[in-house]
Amino acid sequence: MCGIVASVSTRNIVPILVQGLQRLEYRGYDSCGVAVYADGLKRARSTSRVAELQEQVSSEKLEGGTGIAHTRWATHGAPAVHNAHPHFSHGPGDAAQKPGKVALVHNGIIENHEELRAALQAKGYVFDSQTDTEVIVHLVDSLYDGDLFEALKAAVAQLHGAYAIAAFCKDEPHRVVGARPVPH
Repeated sequence: MCGIVASVSTRNIVPILVQGLQRLEYRGYDSCGVAVYADGLKRARSTSRVAELQEQVSSEKLEGGTGIAHTRWATHGAPAVHNAHPHFSHGPGDAAQKPGKVALVHNGIIENHEELRAALQAKGYVFDSQTDTEVIVHLVDSLYDGDLFEALKAAVAQLHGAYAIAAFCKDEPHRVVGARPVPH
C-alpha cells in the first residue's frame, strides 16, 4: 500500500519526511522517494529500502523547508527509479531531465490516464515514466496560472479513479496542497 508524507516548515524537513516513510514501511512498497523545495525542485528516489534513501539524501545533502515523500507499490510502470515518486512536471520546451514547476505524489489509480497522456503529449509534454502519476503532475502544470490549489482542483475535475494527491510548486515554495475524490 502506498503512503504519502508532506510538510512545510521554516527548518529542514527532510528528516521528518524520511522518518514518516520509515513509519509506513510496514505496509510494504517497491520504491520510495522524497522531493523538497531548495532554490528549485530537488529529489531523491530509490527502489531499495527507506534506509538506502536516507543514505542518499544524506550524501547529497538534500535539505528544504517544503516537501513531499512517498512509498509506492507499482500499478503503472515497473518498480524502477524513473517510475518512483515524487514526479516533477516538464512543461513544453523543458529539457526532459530539467525539473519544471510542480512536484507531486499520488496513491491510487487514474483510469483515464492514457487519454490524458495523449492530450498532454500533443501539447508538448515529455514523459519520463509509465506512471499515471506523471500524467497528473503534467496536467497540474498545464493548468497552473499562479495558484497551485486552483490548478490541482481543475486537474482533479478531469481525473477518473481513486486517488490521494499531494503537491507543491516552486513558484509557491511554502505551500503543499492535497486532493482526494469527494464521495457521492
